[in-house]
Amino acid sequence: MNQAANEVILQVALTFDHDAISSDVEKGHRPFDRSIGEFGPRVGLPRILNILARESVPATFFVPVHTAHTWPESLAAIVAGGHEVGCHGWAHEDHAALPPGDERDLIVRQKAALTAAAQNAGYRHPIIGFRAPYWSLSEQTLRHVEDAGFTYDSSLAWEETRITPVRHGDQHTIERSILGTNGSLLEAPISHWLDDWPWFEPGRGGGPASPPSAFAEVALAELRLAHARAAADPTLRSGVLTYTFHPECIGRGSRAEVLEAIIAAGKALGGVHFTRLDAAVHAAK
Repeated sequence: MNQAANEVILQVALTFDHDAISSDVEKGHRPFDRSIGEFGPRVGLPRILNILARESVPATFFVPVHTAHTWPESLAAIVAGGHEVGCHGWAHEDHAALPPGDERDLIVRQKAALTAAAQNAGYRHPIIGFRAPYWSLSEQTLRHVEDAGFTYDSSLAWEETRITPVRHGDQHTIERSILGTNGSLLEAPISHWLDDWPWFEPGRGGGPASPPSAFAEVALAELRLAHARAAADPTLRSGVLTYTFHPECIGRGSRAEVLEAIIAAGKALGGVHFTRLDAAVHAAK
């Protein structure tokens, strides 16, 4: 197959949930647990931003309002690097556990508060992306997100790379499920398989601890396979392969080398375009 110069075969989004200590505060965790989260703004994020700057790779950061208010310099550094800012709760709340009215109000309040904080940090774009903390959605979350004026969500795993509309009004019984209708909100799909947390943080809700090489093996295999599939099927080229990282997780020690390996492998493949999720979604519309 002949590849034209600068032809985009696969879009790849490196996304980071900049939770810091938000979920620990929301749950009332003790100092040691909070210290793990604080590693993110203190060490992990600067390390990640240095890697992204060195490699000229843009990224998307989903930031709880608590993090933006507690470490405004951290948000400013993300903005200064040219990265996207998206919503991720106020204090990393489980949206599915909230009463419907409270959830709707929280989604509206977090968008307004993060927009103000990002603008104070020099961000000159609207906040258009939402990711539910824990990827935990109530039956109405995405309706509330759409009504609040977001363009896309990134909390569902029903596709590998295709960007598709979310669906509203599904009805489920034991006998059968009746699928609802498409909304205007778009879904940039995610996967637990491509999330650093289950691999590395068993003490904070993840699975068994893994060496960085294990996560790298999977992350790179999925990258190569997605590239090969998109090369063979042009309809996949408007999609995006999304990785989910956390500064307190991927930014610690040798784990950061996995991030570097993904970037290096993408550049070596040819036709891989590292992109912010907002740009990928706009290109798919």
